[in-house]
Amino acid sequence: QLHLVESGGGSVQSGGTLELSCLVSGEMYSSYSMGWFRQVQGKQREAVAALDSDGHERFAGSVQGRFQIFELKYRKTLYLRMNIVKPEDTAMYYCAAGPDVLEYGWSIKESAFTDWGQGTQVTVSS
Repeated sequence: QLHLVESGGGSVQSGGTLELSCLVSGEMYSSYSMGWFRQVQGKQREAVAALDSDGHERFAGSVQGRFQIFELKYRKTLYLRMNIVKPEDTAMYYCAAGPDVLEYGWSIKESAFTDWGQGTQVTVSS
């Protein structure tokens, strides 16, 4: 099982930029997916962005064109670069990993992710 630790959350003004990091400990799966999810208190957790070991990337429509997801394997770290942030991006952000590549299609299935971090809070002020 992997151990994931997020960092980089905080407060940022609308229109600004924030970069989240997720440090991965343990033996990474030979084929894998990694992703970012977010949750507002009282609401269902939603997928934000994901990538896999085959080089595929996927984004939620609400962040497409604003957010970037990338990994630095030598640092064992996943990143989420949040550009042009909006107040509606305010949430707890979670990093997750799963033991297979993303399924064919456009969605990011939460059930495919088996390892989760504790989350980092992002607050966007208007």
